[in-house]
Amino acid sequence: MKKHVSILIPVGHTSLVNIVGTHQIFNQVNGFLTRQGREPIFEVELVGLSIPTNQTNGLFSVNPTRIISDIKKTDLIIIPAIHDEPRNIDESNKDFIPWLKKHYEAGAEIASLCVAAFFLASSGLLDGKQCSTHWVHADHFRKLYPQVQLVDDKIMTEDSGIYTSGGAYSFLNLLLYLIEKYAGREVAVLTAKTFMIDIEKDSQSPFIIFEGQKDHNDEPVKKAQEFIENNFEDKINVEQLASMFALSRRTLERRFKSATSNTISEYIQRVKMEVAKRSLESSTKNVNEVMFDVGYNDTKAFRSTFKKVTGLSPVAYKKKFNNLVEV
Repeated sequence: MKKHVSILIPVGHTSLVNIVGTHQIFNQVNGFLTRQGREPIFEVELVGLSIPTNQTNGLFSVNPTRIISDIKKTDLIIIPAIHDEPRNIDESNKDFIPWLKKHYEAGAEIASLCVAAFFLASSGLLDGKQCSTHWVHADHFRKLYPQVQLVDDKIMTEDSGIYTSGGAYSFLNLLLYLIEKYAGREVAVLTAKTFMIDIEKDSQSPFIIFEGQKDHNDEPVKKAQEFIENNFEDKINVEQLASMFALSRRTLERRFKSATSNTISEYIQRVKMEVAKRSLESSTKNVNEVMFDVGYNDTKAFRSTFKKVTGLSPVAYKKKFNNLVEV
């Protein structure tokens, strides 16, 4: 039996890449199956609130094949990324919400791509569940939806029939996962080869750039962040840091965590690792030299922390992002 796939066409500045890419790849899978003498597995439709659906960037409009009231049953709903302020997105697309809930309760699965996780979270369907989104927007997402278990290092997540993908083109890896689930490993590998998608990627950690979370109004915490960033090579004592701003350690730690979503020790580690990453990307220094530069003298601890943050060893990271041979 065919799986009915509804690719939503939201109102707003929507990712046409998500829409066209999903439509093309799922229909290509049908072509693969037909050539193998098998029945096509996907019935793919573009589903919107109106025909046509204009995009707010003014460049495009999309013509859905159906509107939501036409869809009596669907098996998989794809929500493409929508690029706008969450409150604007929610208001413009609020009529999708009861439709999403109705079909999810009836057994449909839902996949949000990139920042579509914001819109899906606004429906309440992600409450208590894991999800991913673009790493750039992870801190903003956590503040808006603390009831959702964001795992921003993941390329994709699956939880109770809801799938999410990480940033930008990582949606392709989620599509491969869904193709393997519905059509089998052989077809998923063939799809990966045809579209030259790197199969089995599971982390966006190597691509994350840590810039520090300073979109808050706690001045002592901002000053503490700046001190850490300017003295990352030193051993920073939290007690001394607290005394610099006339705060108790407990108060500083509480306020720091609230403002940045990191503990002080986590923030220190992330700053050190970001400096190390940049050095490995652009310099001729070997791993040990970089390690000493950022204030580590324990090779095992440095490598362990680096891999925890990036998902790669320092050597593998340098090989991936630096065209110099020496590591």
